[in-house]
Amino acid sequence: MTSSLPRIGVRPIIDGRRRGVRESLEEQTMAMARRTAALLSAKLRHPGGEAVECVIADTTIAGMAEAAACEAKFAGANVGATVSVTPCWCYGSETIDMDPLRPKAIWGFNGTERPGAVYLAAALAAHNQKGLPAFSIYGRDVQDAGASAIPADVEEKLLRFGRAALAVAHIRGKSYLSVGNVSMGIAGSIVNHDFFESWLGMRVQTVDMTEVRRRLDNGIYDKAELDRSLAWADKHFRYGVDRNAKPRSADDKRRILRESLIMTMAIRDMMHGNPKLVDAGWAEEALGFNAIVGGFQGQRQWTDQYPNADVAEALLNSSFDWNGLREPIILATENDSLNGVTMLFGHLLTNKAQIFADVRTYWSADAVKRVTGHQLEGHAASGLLHLINSGAAALDGACATKDAAGKPTMKPHWELTDADAAASLAATDWCPGVEEYFRGGGFSSHFLTPGGVPFTMARLNLVKGLGPVLQLAEGWSVELPEAAHKTLEARTDSSWPTTWFAPRLTGKGPFRDAYSVMAAWGANHGALAHGHVGADFIALASLLRIPVSMHNVDEAAVYRPSAWAAFGMDAEGQDYRACQTYGPLYG
Repeated sequence: MTSSLPRIGVRPIIDGRRRGVRESLEEQTMAMARRTAALLSAKLRHPGGEAVECVIADTTIAGMAEAAACEAKFAGANVGATVSVTPCWCYGSETIDMDPLRPKAIWGFNGTERPGAVYLAAALAAHNQKGLPAFSIYGRDVQDAGASAIPADVEEKLLRFGRAALAVAHIRGKSYLSVGNVSMGIAGSIVNHDFFESWLGMRVQTVDMTEVRRRLDNGIYDKAELDRSLAWADKHFRYGVDRNAKPRSADDKRRILRESLIMTMAIRDMMHGNPKLVDAGWAEEALGFNAIVGGFQGQRQWTDQYPNADVAEALLNSSFDWNGLREPIILATENDSLNGVTMLFGHLLTNKAQIFADVRTYWSADAVKRVTGHQLEGHAASGLLHLINSGAAALDGACATKDAAGKPTMKPHWELTDADAAASLAATDWCPGVEEYFRGGGFSSHFLTPGGVPFTMARLNLVKGLGPVLQLAEGWSVELPEAAHKTLEARTDSSWPTTWFAPRLTGKGPFRDAYSVMAAWGANHGALAHGHVGADFIALASLLRIPVSMHNVDEAAVYRPSAWAAFGMDAEGQDYRACQTYGPLYG
């Protein structure tokens, strides 16, 4: 991918009255800016693992001349979001960030010596009057004027805004690579260019699947890398059950593995480019398509004849491959672009791999008891959802990595070790593709997510007349007794990856019980992000003007621009009305 990493700009705002007032505030205001920048740089990372850089205005900002100088500096520094900070009263509309596309927040210091809260209110009013929504940051407790600590509630808002704002900046200007077209009539694979352009600031690059075939047939890949990948697979791949009545020969399986690994490299190269192709005479192909996310159609025009893309999808979405530990490459099964974008959101917010899944089956406690004899309890007492992809999911989803307490988890790739990658591979077996589905063969990744891992299930949908809407459900993976799991798994497919998921219930609306979550889900697919990160999804959605139609996030954690409060008293209604009024960010 091209372009440098986005930065966060910090704007120290000050009362411009000289002969005593401004002079007394200069050091306090700049110190506040430096503390903010230090916090954001220390605690935020880009998805590649790089620390987030902050750019501070050269001077405090008291009026339009200094605001313009700050803007000129930011324009040359790839600033993708701004935080304005002040401990005092300042001149509102003269000092605010006026860039209509840049996410912005204001921290007004809660101290009694100077009215930082008054500036915050005045500046937010100016933002709202001008149609430039901004996030409000104001500490709950009064601090002394010389306080150097950032309160926990202020820190939480700064970091939540930072994660969401950087996600917006990362997405803008990139592309979605659609390899193929509509898969089996799945709505999400009807790639909507207007959505990508108007709401995300992205382009769509559509490439027929014959381009993958061309690269396979003409050797448009790194031959030395293919040798490494085969040696790596020979060392680490374990092979599972073959459910086909007539298994393929060993030679044919070897051919399919080889083609699957070439497909992995070819799709990656199409997304990101590969300078090594230049030396082989493929300079055009070496460029790639600047894609931050993609999708592969597969079924059925490809998979009826050629090996499926399960190996490619599973490995690209993972945090490692034969080249070692690396950032996941987000690729959607069945070219479901909307689930791919949801996975991209989750990846940018958490810096971790995402799990693509069918929202396949709701199992009630009574049904599980009848079929297996096991009584569901705990988080799953009202039932659970069977999340299972048709053969491919990031191997991180096996949660073979352990946290400090020894519990299964998922981590950003820079926190993983080679031993973690080996554990994920050991927890996965590769099953020959079921040829009722995949006539061209393939290998499906098969693992079981252990129980007790916190997840956020998410899904972006398009609704005619409304536009995009986002659904969220925080919950946990569930561990079943082995016999019960195998009985239920066999009723779907014992060669595909499974996560048993229990949403956190509130007793209201779509979260009355697990069945209600399943009934309210807007599509056949969903994405799992590690952790309870629904509040981050909500903040990001508001920046992109995408309303959230369903969530079980604690109301106190919901964080949106201050303007949303002007659209009524019901939080969900506010969200819909604000998004409709402001319209898509780039539309």
